[in-house]
Amino acid sequence: MMRARFERLKFHGLFIKLFAVMVICIVTITVSVVWTNLRMTEQLFLETFSITNSKVIDQIHNNFEAFHYSIVLAANQAQQSGTLKTFLTEAEAPQSIRVMNSYYNMTQQMKRVQSMVDAYSVGVAIVGKNGRSYSGNVNLAKPSALELQRSELTAKAQANPDKLMYQLYRDASGRQFIVTTKVLMERTTGQEYGMLYIVIDENDFKPFYTSFTSEGNDVVIMDKNGTVMTSNIPDLTGRRSVELLSYAEEIEEQGLVVKKVTLMAKDQLMLAQYLPSYDFYLVNMIDQQMVLGQMVNTRSVVLICLAIVLVALVVVFLISRKMTRSLTLLARQMSKVTRRNFHNYVNVSGGYEIRELGRAYNYMLDEIHEYVDKLVETQKGQRKAELAALQQQINPHFLYNTLASVKFLVQQDSKDKAVETIHALISLLQNTISNVSETITVEQELANLRAYVFINHIRYGERIRVNYYVAPDCAHYQVPKLMIQPFMENAFFHAFNVKGEGVIHVLVAKEGSKLVCEVADNGDGMDMAAFELEHGTAGRAGRPAYEAADAGAVEVVAGSARAGAGAGSAWASVDAGSAQAGTEAGGARAGAGAGNAQDGAKFRGSRKLFSGIGVANVNDRIRLLYGEEYGVTITSRLGEGTRVRMTLPLIVAN
Repeated sequence: MMRARFERLKFHGLFIKLFAVMVICIVTITVSVVWTNLRMTEQLFLETFSITNSKVIDQIHNNFEAFHYSIVLAANQAQQSGTLKTFLTEAEAPQSIRVMNSYYNMTQQMKRVQSMVDAYSVGVAIVGKNGRSYSGNVNLAKPSALELQRSELTAKAQANPDKLMYQLYRDASGRQFIVTTKVLMERTTGQEYGMLYIVIDENDFKPFYTSFTSEGNDVVIMDKNGTVMTSNIPDLTGRRSVELLSYAEEIEEQGLVVKKVTLMAKDQLMLAQYLPSYDFYLVNMIDQQMVLGQMVNTRSVVLICLAIVLVALVVVFLISRKMTRSLTLLARQMSKVTRRNFHNYVNVSGGYEIRELGRAYNYMLDEIHEYVDKLVETQKGQRKAELAALQQQINPHFLYNTLASVKFLVQQDSKDKAVETIHALISLLQNTISNVSETITVEQELANLRAYVFINHIRYGERIRVNYYVAPDCAHYQVPKLMIQPFMENAFFHAFNVKGEGVIHVLVAKEGSKLVCEVADNGDGMDMAAFELEHGTAGRAGRPAYEAADAGAVEVVAGSARAGAGAGSAWASVDAGSAQAGTEAGGARAGAGAGNAQDGAKFRGSRKLFSGIGVANVNDRIRLLYGEEYGVTITSRLGEGTRVRMTLPLIVAN
């Protein structure tokens, strides 16, 4: 089954190659276009992102600057207030009225400071060197001024007294605040007298930027130590990220608009801007895959491309199949010519080139038919001419000696035997010379054979007997004319040179779907070693000239190297020109002395009836007429005899 499939597929080689090339081209082009489109989309996104998000960063920056401006106003108001200075520097007085007035004035002043930042949910607190403190935001329960004073924020602020600092503070409950600290100092002497704290909850700080964030679009605010002050990503707030800080510093130092980075196992696009008022870095991070996925539906693009590819492949398949179908059929039909099928004309269809090939192929078949017909006719004529020539090769000495024998019989008053001899000679001449048919029936062939045997018995006596065994249902089958006679002739003149007498059996019968004719004798047989020395092993048909049947036997495939009566050969076929024996002088005396002891010697010197109809000729004629599976096989054993076997098809005359 696999072999049959392979045989079918080999005729579709062009279609398979063409379709494979088209598939590769379509897939390659589609992938290239999609990849290029995605890259262009990404590049366009980067350009658009850099412009759009730069404006977003600027807007967020403006929001922070507006808040910072309010803080600055509040800090300046507190710094310039003498009331607050007095409250934070004076010693505690025992007079309660004075203390109450001081607290009242301080409260009024703090309300004015608070009014500067009323737009934001902040708390304002102060702590003085004298230990007095005030927390002025009723909404701010924690942290108190004293809690802030005890934190590390105060120490950092005192280390930079001239600077307004923004720091992160986390209370005991985990709440996070952005605390602005300002050291209150005497302007002339620079002496510190108090600390101002402006506190905003980290959640109240987020509205400055959260309106510009979305899923995959995040904002991070961090100080110069890498500590995240606030972010829309809750897990980041309060954590220190050195990697994020390094990217922000790189963007700021190199003046980059946008930078591709990998953070939190994601490909990110990062924008960063330094906020000098806060000493913070404002960082905007975009999840590249998520945003691109929102801009370009990759799944839809892939499905659409697959649909396009499938449609294109179907179209290519149909077109390619249609274009190559005619060529495939032509190749399949042309391949049958090698199987001698010259009637396999093709239907001319398809494109112009295929039609021209089909016409040329059909024209070639016509030419082959014409050539084969002429060749067959020529070979038929040649065979007829050869047969006619063979029929003319009746040895004149045979006629002379036969007629001399008849004359001698008449002189001996054996008129009946003389008449029978003349009738046998006439019948033999009629069937060999007058009848030009190439094939005759088995019955006619045996009639010729009997006439030939009768004449030989008249001439040489009956020391060689002939028996005929013919199946009754085989008489009407056709055989080549003069097929059996050469082997009978060989048996008469070569098979009994040593033994002197014997029997020849002629057998004709059916064997399966074949007609088998045999000529077997119990004569001298053949010497295998002498035959090898005489003729070698290479035959005309390109195979061994004989095969050993068993020890001491030899089987000869007719059509081998020309066989003649070689040295040591007791039996041989007769070929054209092979009989070069002397004349049959005294032949009539041999006929008159039929049966005497000198017949054996006369057999050795006698001339054959047909000097050109030999074993090889018979075998070649059979194969030429009926095919290679038919022919002649000779089996011989020295001292036991020879058997000639001819196989033919069962053919009945019309």
